[in-house]
Amino acid sequence: MWSDTPESMIHEFEKLLNVPKALLTSGHWLKSDKKSDHSDYSCGTASLREKHDEFMLRELVKRWLNHKIMVRWLSRFFHYLDRYFIARRSLPALKEVGLTCFRDLVYQEINGKVRDAVISLVCSVITFLYTILSSYSSIEMDYYENDFEAAMLKDTAAYYSRKASNWILDDSCPDYMLKAEECLKREKDRVSHYLHSSSETKLLEKVQHELLSVYATQLLEKEHSGCHALLRDDKVEDLSRMYRLFSKIPRGLEPVANIFKQHVTAEGTALVKQAEDAASNKKADKKDVVGLQEQVFVRKVIELHDKFMAYVNDCFLNHTLFHKDFPNLFGQLIGSQRGFEVFCNKGVAGSSSAELLATFCDNILKKGGSEKLSDEAIEETLEKEKLARRLLFDKSANDEHERSILTKLKQQCGGQFTSKNGGDGHRLTLARENQASFEEYLSNNLNTNPGIDLTVTVLTTGFWPSYKSFDLNLPAEMVKCVEVFREFYQTKTKHRKLTWIYSLGTCNINGKFEPKTIELIVTTYQAAALLLFNAADRLSYQEIMAQLNLSDDDVVRLLHSLSCAKYKILNKEPSTKTISPTDVFEFNSKFTDKMRRIKIPLPPVDEKKKVIEDVDKDRRYAIDASIVRIMKSRKVLGYQQLVMECVEQLGRMFKPDVKAIKKRIEDLITRDYLERDKDNPNLFKYLA
Repeated sequence: MWSDTPESMIHEFEKLLNVPKALLTSGHWLKSDKKSDHSDYSCGTASLREKHDEFMLRELVKRWLNHKIMVRWLSRFFHYLDRYFIARRSLPALKEVGLTCFRDLVYQEINGKVRDAVISLVCSVITFLYTILSSYSSIEMDYYENDFEAAMLKDTAAYYSRKASNWILDDSCPDYMLKAEECLKREKDRVSHYLHSSSETKLLEKVQHELLSVYATQLLEKEHSGCHALLRDDKVEDLSRMYRLFSKIPRGLEPVANIFKQHVTAEGTALVKQAEDAASNKKADKKDVVGLQEQVFVRKVIELHDKFMAYVNDCFLNHTLFHKDFPNLFGQLIGSQRGFEVFCNKGVAGSSSAELLATFCDNILKKGGSEKLSDEAIEETLEKEKLARRLLFDKSANDEHERSILTKLKQQCGGQFTSKNGGDGHRLTLARENQASFEEYLSNNLNTNPGIDLTVTVLTTGFWPSYKSFDLNLPAEMVKCVEVFREFYQTKTKHRKLTWIYSLGTCNINGKFEPKTIELIVTTYQAAALLLFNAADRLSYQEIMAQLNLSDDDVVRLLHSLSCAKYKILNKEPSTKTISPTDVFEFNSKFTDKMRRIKIPLPPVDEKKKVIEDVDKDRRYAIDASIVRIMKSRKVLGYQQLVMECVEQLGRMFKPDVKAIKKRIEDLITRDYLERDKDNPNLFKYLA
C-alpha cells in the first residue's frame, strides 16, 4: 500500500490527515449493515441511529473501544511521521485528530440520546435495587441481613480501611476529619436512598470504626495538627468538628477531654511561673508585689478561664467530660478537684491564688476600689471573710453585686458554704431596717436620747463569721449608748441576747488640740483609749490595759497606732518605736495636721494566719459531718473505703487531706460516734 520512499510516505500521510471521512475519522466500524455510499461514513452514526436505550449504549461502548484500538495502531504505524513531520508543520497529532473526529462526528450528534438512555437506565437500576431490598425486608429481614447486608458491611469496612491507612499518613488532622465527616455524610445519604433504614446504624458504626476508632490516638496526637495544636492555635471550627466526630464513637471523647485538661493545666502553670518570675524580679516591698499579682496574674487567670470556658460551651457543647474538668473558676479555687486546681492551688510569691482572687474581688466590690468597672463588667468578672467586713463597714459599692457573687458561690459550692456570708445579704437588709426603727424610737422618746449619734448593725450569729469578743470597759459616754439600744431592742424581742463586737466598731471623735480641733476617725478600741485621757493627763501601759480590760496584743496595737505611727495623738515615754509594758503615755495637745478630718488606722493583723485557722476549723467540722453521714448509712465500713467515700463527698468543697481524715476518725472514736472492730482494727462500726 505504501511506497518505499519517504516522500511517498509523507504524501500518503497528508492524505490521511486531510480525509476525516475516510478510514481514520469514521472507520469501517461506523458502517451500517446495509451497503451505503460515502455519506454513511461522513455521519458516522448510521448503525447507532437504529438502536435505542440500553442497546444503543452497548453499541456505542463497543464501537468507542474499537475506535481507540484503531487510533492506537495508526499512531504506532506512523510514529516517525507523527513525531517529526507533524511537529514541523505544527499540525495536531494523529491520536488527537482521531479522538476529535469521534467527538465531532459521533458524540455531538447522539449525546442527547446517550444522556436520556443513561438516566433511564440509572432510574431502572435504582428502582430494581429498591424493589429487591424492599422484598428482602418484606419477606424476612434475616435474608436481607445475611444475604446482602453482611457482605455489604464487610466490603465497606475494607474500603474505608484502605482509605484511612493512606489518609492518616498524608493528611493533617483537620483535613482527615473533613474527609471522615464527608464520608459519613455520603454513607448516610446512600442508606436513605438505597438501603433499609435498619442498616444505617451498622453502616455508620463500621465507617466510624475504620476512620476514627482505629486511628484515634494517632490522629489526636499528630505533632503539628493534633488536638494540642488546635487548642494552641484557637481552631474553633476544627475543635467543634472533632467533638462531633469523636462523640459518635464509644469513649471517643475521653482522650479529647484529657488533652484539653492537660492543655489548660499547662497554660495555667505557665501563668503561675510568669507571676513568680515577675515577683522575684520586682524590687519593691511585698505590698507592691501583691498589687502586681492582682493586676497581672489574676486578670490573666480570669481571661484564661473565659477563653477555655468558651471552648467548653461552644466547641464541646458543655459536655460533662469537659465541664467537670473545667468548672467555674471561683468555685474551683475554693476547693474542687479538677480543671484549674493543679495550678490555682500553687502559691505565688508567698500568697495563694485563692487569696489573690479574694483580694481582687474585694477591690472590685469596695467603694473607692481601684477597679472602676461597669455593672456589666463586674457581673462578668465575678463568676469570704472580706465580704463580711465590706458589708459591716458599709464599704460595699453595690448590694446587687454582693448578692450576685453570693449566688454564684452558692450554685458552685452549695448553700452550706454561703450560709455564714450574711444570709445572702437578707440579714443586712433587716439590720438597716432595724436601725431605722431605732432612730424612730429615739425621736419618740427624747428622754432616752444618749446624746451621741449611734448606728448599730444587728446580725444573726449563725449567718456571719464568728469574731473575737471581749468585755471592753467602755467609757461612760459609750455605756449610755449601749444601755439605750438594749432597751430599744427589748421592745422588739425578749428572747435574743445581744453580744457586742467592739472590734468591728468605728467612732468619730473631736480632738481638741491647741492649734485646732480635728475630727478623728478611729476604732471603738482606739476611742475608748483616747477618752481615758479626758480624766487623766498621764497613764501607764498597765493602767490603760487594766481600765480597758483588753489583751496585751490589742493594747499594743492600739497604743502603737496612737503614739508610734503617722499620727502621734499620744506622746510616749520613752520615745521609741515599739510598745512595752513599762511605757507611759500622755495626750499630745500640740498635735496638728493640715486636714481637719483624719483616719487613724490600726496596724494590720495577720489575717492570712487567722483565715487559715478558721478554714481548718470549718473543714474539721465538714469532715466530721461527712464521716458520720457515711457511717450512719453504711453501719460498718473499712478504713480505706471510708476515706475514699469521704474524699469523694467533700471533693466539691475542698480537697481533704487523708491525714486530717484519719485524725477526725480518731476524734470521733473518742467521742463515741465510731468504734473499731475488735478483730480487725481497720474496720469501723457506727454507734447510734
